[in-house]
Amino acid sequence: DEITRTPPKTQAALLQAMQEYAVSSGNQTRPLPLPFIVMATQNPIEQEGTYPLPEAQLDRFMFYVHIDYPDRETELEIVKSTTSKAQPEVTGLFTAEQILEAQAAVRSLPLADHVLQYAVDLARRTRPDSPDVSAEIRKWVSWGAGPRASQNLILAAKARAALDGRLSPSEEDIRAVAFPVLSHRILLSFTAEAEGVKPRDVITSLLE
Repeated sequence: DEITRTPPKTQAALLQAMQEYAVSSGNQTRPLPLPFIVMATQNPIEQEGTYPLPEAQLDRFMFYVHIDYPDRETELEIVKSTTSKAQPEVTGLFTAEQILEAQAAVRSLPLADHVLQYAVDLARRTRPDSPDVSAEIRKWVSWGAGPRASQNLILAAKARAALDGRLSPSEEDIRAVAFPVLSHRILLSFTAEAEGVKPRDVITSLLE
């Protein structure tokens, strides 16, 4: 919770865990049990006393999801459940082994060449120094998404197809996951910030 309030030394340890699935203490390195999944929150409004995540660490997160205010029914349920004596019941849905099997099943889905090319080309078009990018991208973006974005576009598209009962992802699956996969991997220019442009606007222009 509130990952941007953790000091840089703690963030560096988390970066190692996310990259290597291991933690080091002194001269010892201990592997982490799998599956190892990191979910983090950050307050997009309050910045005082925070330590912004470096781009290398942001890139380790598969998705960046903006959570808006809940709808009325959800807010009623939140308030009701947190202001009464009733305690929510938490039950396990999957074992660790089942999660690993599901991850392996998603990776094993076949992928058409044109879908692979679409995902890679989409990520490459976020980079202002790539050939044939639009004038808007050159003006708005100072640093685009790297190869890990292409990988996560494919994995997310495969997962979406599997959840929908399909055996292979399509270009539409790539488009559907583009916003959460790419938004935190696009570093805006000063011009974009001055014009009020957001990463979402950049991605929208790429998908049009």
